[in-house]
Amino acid sequence: MEKGLVSVITPMYKGAAFVGEAIESVLKQTYTNWEMIIVDDCSPDDGAGITEAKKYTTDLRVILIESKVNLGSSGARNIALRKSKGEYIAFLDSDDIWYPDFLEKQLEFMKRQDAALVFSSYRRIDELTKKEILIPFIVPTKVTYKSLLKTCPIFPSTAVYDTTKCGKPLFNEAMGSLRDDYVYWLTMLKRIKQAYGNGEVLVDYRMRKTSVTANKKKVIVPQWKVLRQIEKLSLWYCVYNIVCWGFISYFKYRK
Repeated sequence: MEKGLVSVITPMYKGAAFVGEAIESVLKQTYTNWEMIIVDDCSPDDGAGITEAKKYTTDLRVILIESKVNLGSSGARNIALRKSKGEYIAFLDSDDIWYPDFLEKQLEFMKRQDAALVFSSYRRIDELTKKEILIPFIVPTKVTYKSLLKTCPIFPSTAVYDTTKCGKPLFNEAMGSLRDDYVYWLTMLKRIKQAYGNGEVLVDYRMRKTSVTANKKKVIVPQWKVLRQIEKLSLWYCVYNIVCWGFISYFKYRK
């Protein structure tokens, strides 16, 4: 572990169109003590994403790993986590964009709150035009394990955590690429009790039409499985939390 170093974890799957912008947003950070570990998850794109990412590896802080097996975002993130050396872990999906002061402001916020895990508000943009398509999502000031059962305001590309307080847990690879980040935050919130939300918008989230989480109807069953099978909640408590999740999600994604 290198004190002050931020390890940026970036899983990539068919990321050629957008990964360059994601990498450039890290290169432009005002906080410069970082390493970016990009893991191509055996993308079926004839190496297009790898070729794009390699353009930036002349900066030795940018590390590219080519997985020969498709593991889903959970497995790709685990490869990067095992490789990481940072005191802090940050996540940036290969199609999202950090504002230049993202790391600086999140680390300052973390210090000010004496927090183990912080996350920020974010803007929601069209994948191609980058036009804002929904109002910015403004996060709550705090979340706990119990509140996370109802809804998850922690978007991976906005999150930073301190490994000296959280450890460096791995993702549940059985989740593949669906609800894996949600299970990760639930696991972490059992350790640290609460995480802190920064109300400032610091990230552009590219809302892709092909995203597995874009259609909430398809996520209901995995959401139920997380609550019932992973968290082992009682039947009626699962029903209660699913109803809360559906209600909150409606307003979260309403135009």
